[in-house]
Amino acid sequence: MNLERRHRLGDAAIDVLALSGCRGLTHRAVDAAAGVPLGTTKNYFPTRDALLLASTERIIELYRAIPRPTPTDRVGLTALLRTLLEHARGPGRSRVRALLELQREATRTAWLAAPLDVFAANDFAYFEQAQMSAGLPTTPQRAATVTLSLHAALPHLVSDAPATQAAAGLDDLDGFVKGLLDTVYGAA
Repeated sequence: MNLERRHRLGDAAIDVLALSGCRGLTHRAVDAAAGVPLGTTKNYFPTRDALLLASTERIIELYRAIPRPTPTDRVGLTALLRTLLEHARGPGRSRVRALLELQREATRTAWLAAPLDVFAANDFAYFEQAQMSAGLPTTPQRAATVTLSLHAALPHLVSDAPATQAAAGLDDLDGFVKGLLDTVYGAA
């Protein structure tokens, strides 16, 4: 099948998930979002489960394409984490909203939990390695605390809730990341 069309449909499915949630994810909605003839999505992804899986795989593929340099010090790690959070709030907002929808759906759909579990485990490993590369006294617990904090920030970054963002310190991403690292590793 046409890989370009497959990606286009995957991107459209992400947009539908971001705007309408899992309940709004239908073949017709994806056809409309992609601007393709009715039935095109069903030809590529015959079932709703296939469409959910394709959406998950596309989000993971797009996430992995985000440049993530290896930090060599705490300043570089702070910049990396801030940039990733800025991306989630900005150009990656639809993908994050769609990912959150898929994670919610995975709490009820065991087969969907499997690829998301692998994705999250790789994310934890990546952030642990980044903290080690930055020269911090990293332990698995410290690395997990930083990663969990970043993950917990995502729903607040993609919502239109300025008071909540301010309460969580997410209105100042530099301050948020610095405070997180200071809390976990001690002040620089």
